[in-house]
Amino acid sequence: MTYRDRAAYLPFADAVVVADLHVGRAEASNVAFPLGEDADLRERLAALVDAFDPAEAVFAGDLLHRFDGATARAAEGVSDLVAVCREGGARPVMVRGNHDTALRTAWDGDVRDEYVVAEDPKTVVCHGHAAPETDASLYVIGHVHPAITVESVRQPCYLYGEGVYRGADVLVLPAFTRLASGVPVNGLYGPDAGSPLVPDVDAFRPVVYDEDAEEALSFPPLGEFRRML
Repeated sequence: MTYRDRAAYLPFADAVVVADLHVGRAEASNVAFPLGEDADLRERLAALVDAFDPAEAVFAGDLLHRFDGATARAAEGVSDLVAVCREGGARPVMVRGNHDTALRTAWDGDVRDEYVVAEDPKTVVCHGHAAPETDASLYVIGHVHPAITVESVRQPCYLYGEGVYRGADVLVLPAFTRLASGVPVNGLYGPDAGSPLVPDVDAFRPVVYDEDAEEALSFPPLGEFRRML
């Protein structure tokens, strides 16, 4: 798989997966974001679709921020993201997160609790706040918003665990929205990540995408690496 800009491209599924966009977060919290939340999400998603030309773009939960519904502006933001996918030839697939209780106010298509994005290897995309029903070889989730602090600098990271959940691998994506500072994995222990698919965070390997070098840097499992931080 390929890591880029808080997303993952799964070549065996021909799919880009993003999680935790939290559309409407800036509006709900009155956060001033210099790049503009809507434009930033739209342009970065467009860059991913352009780079990988995927058949599908899978939103792995928490597309919306507010629990009680989408404002007109948030609904427009979702429509813009869907348009980016379709204009790039990628089918948008929506997976429900714990924030997405009112997703149907902004999206009239199917919303899945989990999505089998590939059969070989069997790969399931779900949000990660609840245990999935489908057995798989690989689960791709969000929800955790992982970040890592190295030399007092916090940056988003992926977490990859081999055989950590029902014998399957788990990939945890960072939050795609840059309004989320992330939860530092440095201070997490055991099941503290808050997802049933992350039963022991020490077994997960942090992966940081270096934008300048355009490469992913993979570190030892957190249980071994923590003492070096």
